[in-house]
Amino acid sequence: MNPAEDGGKRAVHGRLVKVLTHRRDDRGMTLEPFASRCVRAGEVHELVTTDHTGTAAEGPVDRVGFLGFVELECGGVLDRGDTVWADGRRIGTVLGFDACHFPNHYNILLTVPVPRTGPEWGLAPETEIRFTQ
Repeated sequence: MNPAEDGGKRAVHGRLVKVLTHRRDDRGMTLEPFASRCVRAGEVHELVTTDHTGTAAEGPVDRVGFLGFVELECGGVLDRGDTVWADGRRIGTVLGFDACHFPNHYNILLTVPVPRTGPEWGLAPETEIRFTQ
């Protein structure tokens, strides 16, 4: 997201439909070269935390913690750099998108200091998830 070039946008929000409890140090995810993705109401996507910070495809994203699957309640645009909230608590920042399971779902990777799982955040089904600019 480049504020000098991009205008405002609405927040995209949804609710967790499944909490995930595992982590990996060898996941091998690959960031898509796109800085944004359009999403539709009703889609389900996976939220994944990582301490990886590079946005180029310079190597795999290995260290991850899985948060869960979110069903989106409205369509919109998710941008690299958006802030992600769970019931009003800041979780992390959108790093990018891994499409290894697409078109079933995207893995939405969130930059965090230490990869954490859904239970480590106290997440539960129906937790509100919000993506803001």
